Amino acid sequence: MQASTFGVEGATFGVQERRGLVGFGEFRNGSVLRPRRVCMTKNNTDLCGLRLGSVTMETELTSARIGFGGIFGPSVKPRSVRVMASDGNIEDVVPATPQGKSSGNVLPYVGVACLGAILFGYHLGVVNGALEYLAKDLGITENTVIQGWIVSTLLAGATVGSFTGGSLADQFGRTRTFQLASIPLAIGAFLGATAQSVQPMIIGRLLAGIGIGVTSAIVPLYISEISPTEIRGALGSVNQLFICIGILLALVAGLPLAGNPIWWRSMFGIAIVPSVLLALGMAISPESPRWLVQQGKISEAEKAIKTLYGQERVAAVMNDLTTASQGSSEPEAGWLDLFSSRYWKVVSVGAALFLFQQLAGINAVVYYSTSVFRSAGIASDVAASALVGASNVFGTCIASSLMDKQGRKSLLITSFSGMVIDVFGTHLARPKA
Repeated sequence: MQASTFGVEGATFGVQERRGLVGFGEFRNGSVLRPRRVCMTKNNTDLCGLRLGSVTMETELTSARIGFGGIFGPSVKPRSVRVMASDGNIEDVVPATPQGKSSGNVLPYVGVACLGAILFGYHLGVVNGALEYLAKDLGITENTVIQGWIVSTLLAGATVGSFTGGSLADQFGRTRTFQLASIPLAIGAFLGATAQSVQPMIIGRLLAGIGIGVTSAIVPLYISEISPTEIRGALGSVNQLFICIGILLALVAGLPLAGNPIWWRSMFGIAIVPSVLLALGMAISPESPRWLVQQGKISEAEKAIKTLYGQERVAAVMNDLTTASQGSSEPEAGWLDLFSSRYWKVVSVGAALFLFQQLAGINAVVYYSTSVFRSAGIASDVAASALVGASNVFGTCIASSLMDKQGRKSLLITSFSGMVIDVFGTHLARPKA
């Protein structure tokens, strides 16, 4: 008869073979275990028994405070498994499922990635209060077409960046792509702050747009890939929240314009700081473990997992990542597949939601609310725009907190109903010609 023992925090188990040899791998995956009765011992007293086919397991409680639920419930935190083979050697086996509190911390790296979301919102909203002042400074006050180009060039660059962000992230990695995106972001902000004519301003806006387009693709991707499963849903919503915060910061930054018309240059120059911080932060941030596994960089992936989650979760996370990378048998979908009969309904609904959201007029609010308030006779036009930005942040926080409780569909119906009421209210409030 041969015996195997292994220890779990607060409890010791003994396994004895009754018939034949049972390997530890078979014992762990349960292929030969058939429960028949339960047995526990305490102070050498037989309390209950668990007979598993040809294997009998006896459990001895080492603490009177650990009960039956404490052993098999969530309070048990396996840290190591020790196996004694027939030759007397004892080996440590890492448990398959990570338990206990992680010794790593992903929040600082999520915060670094969110600098990209802040820059997205900031570059969107920075022209809101500054447009009139930069138009005067550059001599294009009466040329609304050029002003429109200054506003819309950012979106043209963002379109290009959003199409290239995913491929860059797959080729160079997530952190390196962040650093690449920070280059046009910083240069674009610098050109906007120092522009003496329209051409450098438009070029700067185009470069900034390319940068925010790239970050818009990889910020949610990177956050989802470094977040542990238990908080992945919560962290997944911070991208949109920080975009709204970036818009709010841009509107608040315009408050000194009334007393200092040249302040618009500082508003553009401020964006250089988070761009540099993004590049420096990503230099010390761990790469996405999923991308590293896909590239076959196993040792680097283990190092990244240790930094993010702690040493105790390296084996389990690596197992999940390798299983996921090898388990998918479906070919990768291309752009044309989005229009196939399999996906057309989902794609149509998703595209329509985005389209109707934009057609509701939110972009006009983000870019021109200060001008609208000014034409309406509101003296504190920039402050009024800042209040609009604050309400945007508030609404995002409310939606994030209710998303998992109320469901996505009910929130969409409520928000679109509010948009309809707002559009009709604005139309009715217009002065009659």
